[in-house]
Amino acid sequence: MNTSTTTGPPHPRPVEAVPLSPRARLLRAKAPARPTAAAALHSVSAATTVLLALVGIGAVIHEPVLIPPLAASAALVHSAPTLPLAQPRGVVIGHMLGAAVGYAALAAAGSSAWTAAVAAGVTLALLTVARTPHSPAVATAVVTVLQTPAPARFVPLLFGSAVLLVLTGYAGSRIRRDAPVYPAYWW
Repeated sequence: MNTSTTTGPPHPRPVEAVPLSPRARLLRAKAPARPTAAAALHSVSAATTVLLALVGIGAVIHEPVLIPPLAASAALVHSAPTLPLAQPRGVVIGHMLGAAVGYAALAAAGSSAWTAAVAAGVTLALLTVARTPHSPAVATAVVTVLQTPAPARFVPLLFGSAVLLVLTGYAGSRIRRDAPVYPAYWW
């Protein structure tokens, strides 16, 4: 004789959510959406134009003005204008801090790859403490140590170039109607 009082199929056990590991979350994360062709063309042409302007200025004054960190800064300002790394505070102050640390390291230990690596680390620490995130500024410290440019020429050119990048980012964001507004904050 069956003494069971259930009349239907057994009730399924509730499924417990299993937390995802960091690796599983990373694999499920999605890359940012692809920009429209117009947006990509705008940011690439704006960045290229300002870099060509830096080359032109350098040709006129017979001084290399375009350095790799500035190309990276132009990419951030024109392709990712809303990121903290692209904001004027980080671009201008960051490059100045990078150059200052580079010159200090150069004076203390001379030009070597070891000194450049330490200068890069110190620059990153100072950028973090000063709340001026800008990764290309770390490369500015490295360039300063390894290339040993004359400070009286290099620092004003670096400052002017960083300001020019910010101003072209500002102008570029106002030219294209649906572009993100740059800067997200000035200071």
